[in-house]
Amino acid sequence: MISSNRHKTTATSKKAKVLGFAFSALLFMLCVSADAQQPGKMPRVGYVTSTGNSNDPGPSGQAFRQGLQDLGYIEGKNILLEYRYVEGDPNRIPGLLAELVRLKVDVLVATSPTAIRAAKQATTTIPIVMVTTQDPVAAGIVDSLARPGGNVTGLTQLARDLSGKRLELLKEAIPTLSRVGVLTVAGPPPTGVSTALKEYEAAARALNIPIQSLQVARGPNPDLEGVFREAVKARVGALITARNQVLSPHTKKIGELALKNRLP
Repeated sequence: MISSNRHKTTATSKKAKVLGFAFSALLFMLCVSADAQQPGKMPRVGYVTSTGNSNDPGPSGQAFRQGLQDLGYIEGKNILLEYRYVEGDPNRIPGLLAELVRLKVDVLVATSPTAIRAAKQATTTIPIVMVTTQDPVAAGIVDSLARPGGNVTGLTQLARDLSGKRLELLKEAIPTLSRVGVLTVAGPPPTGVSTALKEYEAAARALNIPIQSLQVARGPNPDLEGVFREAVKARVGALITARNQVLSPHTKKIGELALKNRLP
């Protein structure tokens, strides 16, 4: 079941997204092999995420767990969850997925484009539930939204359609805004976000707002301080962060640096 959610506002109910996420995974559990449905055997879910770590699952991990609990699935009681954390290093993803495949999980849940593609390469039999902001058809992940084909289903937010709206909101909040910085990761997709940058550039031209590309090198410890120094030097008046698996673990630090440098 592919769910395409073209948001009309920038504020989306976290609860709705979580329940939809969990429900999608549970629908797949109903379709797994008869062996996985034998009495007394708890379904095992492999969860690969770009946020959080083994000490702190982060907001996404906590929300996923809470969503399952709201549907009656309690970890260790009637469901087993195998968490694997990318921790800012996308190179770890193939190994993490190979490990989950060896564990013979009943369902794989992937929350980044790199993890989704790696999951497809790792197995053609284990159901894969994705959560992505990419267009999964354009990215070649599924055949179509109505008939995804293969072993991948899940949710796509298609939130990049809101690039122009984000810039409009910044312009409304700061009428004197003359330049916007877009924080991205250097490199080609899927780790790099050149597509997102192009969409912001198109929207910025319509609003007559110059865009400043602010790129950090991929890796577990991106030089965010250096990027903010570059932003201040370029007289950037506000900042937009393109969501991806490299920057997502550093949301708190980005917020702190934005406050320190007085960048909305």
